[in-house]
Amino acid sequence: MFRIGHGYDVHKLAENRKLILGGVDIPHDKGLLGHSDADVLVHAIMDSMLGALALGDIGKFFPDTDEKYRGADSMELLKEVTAICRENGYIIGNIDATVIAQAPKLALYIDTMRQNIADVCGCEKSQISVKATTEEKLGFTGEKLGISAHAVCIMKKI
Repeated sequence: MFRIGHGYDVHKLAENRKLILGGVDIPHDKGLLGHSDADVLVHAIMDSMLGALALGDIGKFFPDTDEKYRGADSMELLKEVTAICRENGYIIGNIDATVIAQAPKLALYIDTMRQNIADVCGCEKSQISVKATTEEKLGFTGEKLGISAHAVCIMKKI
């Protein structure tokens, strides 16, 4: 049996923050603002995984009102979500994710992001797709005010 889920996340760009995407620290003049490390890509992926199993979203499991998650490493949270999915009888079939950012260019980092996500989720890199696009200078991402990400995940019964 297969289940499909969609995830979406957005974070504002801010001074004096690291830009972490897919567990990769990317050199940039701004980073993403959030309670955790604000890894918008991993947050969208986790929401797609949880959504596929109708378990809610990451706010249910890792609320931004809980100081325990302040500055949390999203890859560690992804490890927990992967375990939750496994406990519910499912593993990843595949993930397809897109980061929407006017800048910086992400092509050099995508393979590392894919491998990081695959390693944490216990699957093959070939099961993880990460793409990046701009919005042609339109909207909040195009104006470099923030970065967003969409993810679709197929979960398969163990």
